[in-house]
Amino acid sequence: MNRFEGSGFREAKIRYLDGDYQIVSAGSYVVCAMTGVHIPVDELKYWSVARQEPYADCGSATEADKRAGILPNQRRA
Repeated sequence: MNRFEGSGFREAKIRYLDGDYQIVSAGSYVVCAMTGVHIPVDELKYWSVARQEPYADCGSATEADKRAGILPNQRRA
């Protein structure tokens, strides 16, 4: 079965957990909260548990954290 069979070509509804996620409503993709790009569910790697949103890549996830006021740890001299 390929990604377009079974669940159909529609957006999945997902609950994002620490290190995993739970599919609430089957679908073949989710939409990146920052870019609007469709992310195939089987390729989903980045999300926010606190904001319950997916991201297409590491850069999008980092930018979302910055917008939320969560900055990466900075080196202190």
